[in-house]
Amino acid sequence: MGLSGIEQRACEAAAAVPMLDQVQAWAAVNSGSRNLPGLTTMAGLLADAFSALPGKLELVPPDPVEIVDPNGSVRAVQHGAHLLLTMRPDAPVQLLFTGHYDTVFGADHPFQSLKSLDDGRLNGPGVADMKGGLSLMLAALKAVETTPAAPSFGYQVLIDSDEEVGSPSSAALIARAAQGKAAAFTYEPALPDGTLAGARGGSGNFSIVVSGRSAHAGRNPEEGRNALLAAADLALRLEQAIGPGLKANPAKIDGGGPNNVVPDHAVLRVNFRPASPDDETRARAHLDQAVAQVAAARDVRIHVHGGFGRPPKPLDPAAERLFGLVKSCGADLGLNIGWKATGGVCDGNNIAACGVPVVDTMGARGGAIHSEEEFLIPESLPERAMLSTLAILRLADRGRP
Repeated sequence: MGLSGIEQRACEAAAAVPMLDQVQAWAAVNSGSRNLPGLTTMAGLLADAFSALPGKLELVPPDPVEIVDPNGSVRAVQHGAHLLLTMRPDAPVQLLFTGHYDTVFGADHPFQSLKSLDDGRLNGPGVADMKGGLSLMLAALKAVETTPAAPSFGYQVLIDSDEEVGSPSSAALIARAAQGKAAAFTYEPALPDGTLAGARGGSGNFSIVVSGRSAHAGRNPEEGRNALLAAADLALRLEQAIGPGLKANPAKIDGGGPNNVVPDHAVLRVNFRPASPDDETRARAHLDQAVAQVAAARDVRIHVHGGFGRPPKPLDPAAERLFGLVKSCGADLGLNIGWKATGGVCDGNNIAACGVPVVDTMGARGGAIHSEEEFLIPESLPERAMLSTLAILRLADRGRP
């Protein structure tokens, strides 16, 4: 259909923003999910940057979160604040734009610096996942705000501090922000060739505490109840859940002690990946059954902590229309936009579970995320900023995908 004059000028304005400088400055700040000082610094930088948008800007305190220690005790863990910007909440069309500012690289991780690679890519912690995405999101919204279309729609920007650990302290905030939204974009990185993530499976993380009974390994082992063996038995039973539509990964067992003592505690860590809501239901049933069987067979007590924090995200008709809109915008910009299913999860899963269509890889093109080879393709910053600008303008015009 081609670009209108307003669309052309807005796209050019977005592309002209010096996003690469901003990404480099943000990536120089370590904002690992557990690095509270770094998260505080990064939240301040983001608040300063997004204050350029004429809306109500808040730093929302994280919800309380508990984790299970290796010894089986439960304790509180702190997260950073979440940035929430609200723009024209009474407008008839409401959209949602989300991202995260935490990374998987803690303050003690060796991967802390940036470097330019010979082929022009930028290597650095969080450059693609997702400080590049946050920068181009801001560029697009600033460009859209200069157009006559801006007064006709409202939106919220939510940037959380804990996506890389499953968004436990922001899940409720994400659900509230999704209410009443016509559509959403999340700024996870696209693949290096620009391919988007389509359907996503879900994810559930569990810490299963097994309590047995200590005894001397030589004098009276029969009086003991080996928690380590019970956890291993449970891991093997949970592995049997693997099949079409469901993956199970018993990942770690904490526990045990001296060789001459029957261990009385263990903690099994396990991840489930259901492809559909029915598979999630099946996983829950399998977990409950396996726990009951092991507790009875080995005379131990078992407590299950955790849950399915990322619901499966199938592509329903509304989501397919939103992907089609993005594809059409890409075509008008000379970009070939495609998508494919992925086993990864993100905040887009949570948004889709609220009934809101979402494209969750609107960020920069990049790759090797969660590794020391993570890279950003710098020329994708203006490219993807223009794509977001055009898609937002057309969503605002239509009122829905």
